[in-house]
Amino acid sequence: MLWVPAVVALALVVLPVVGLLTRSDLTRLPSLLVQPSSLNALRLSLVTAALSTVACVLLGVPLAVVLARSRVPGIRFLRSVVLLPLVLPPVVGGLALLYLLGRKGFLGELIGWVTGAQVPFTTAAVVIAQTFVAMPFLVVSLEGALRGAGDRYERIAATLGARPWTVFRRVTLPLLLPALGSGVVLSFARALGEFGATITFAGSLEDVTRTLPLEVYQQAEVDVDSAVALALLLIVVAIVVIALARPRALEGVRS
Repeated sequence: MLWVPAVVALALVVLPVVGLLTRSDLTRLPSLLVQPSSLNALRLSLVTAALSTVACVLLGVPLAVVLARSRVPGIRFLRSVVLLPLVLPPVVGGLALLYLLGRKGFLGELIGWVTGAQVPFTTAAVVIAQTFVAMPFLVVSLEGALRGAGDRYERIAATLGARPWTVFRRVTLPLLLPALGSGVVLSFARALGEFGATITFAGSLEDVTRTLPLEVYQQAEVDVDSAVALALLLIVVAIVVIALARPRALEGVRS
């Protein structure tokens, strides 16, 4: 009986992609994909998604450990705040970033006063927006892994005289490796497909902030065939990333 809802669920994922394939002009597909604007958008998407994924790892790993191991009051509320980008509409997240780091935002004014630069509508704004929406995926994966593994090994290492940093490096991080691989893949894929927060906070400036999802939206207004071709390219890139990285992420250290 499980096959019936499973097939329906699979159809909900596969059939829209099939619809794109039936709408696309396969004979024009190569010429549409090698346009300079398309290649620039693809390059910018891959670079910014990679940078935001690095930021997710550097910031999200310590945050996940704190959320999983800390016993301070209010940690449940803090966890809810961290996971907020998962349920917020991306446009709302973009507005929040704009009013924080924009020219009139309290942090944006400080940055402008100190450095004379502004964050919105720059490539850095794209990375910040992607990190904002992607980091919760990494935190959820890592925190769930830590809670599932428990803290028995860390306690044993501490009783044997290991310092906190040694415990984190030699015990906690190896426990996180399988979940870390999975979380990195999810974060990269989410950053690659980010649209709402990016267009609100960073705009759509060619060669600066116009990533591949924004290029699809731009082309949809002037050339539907080009938009469909770029959408298929984005799908292929996402599938390749997940297919190549996901198995190793699941195998973890066993591979």
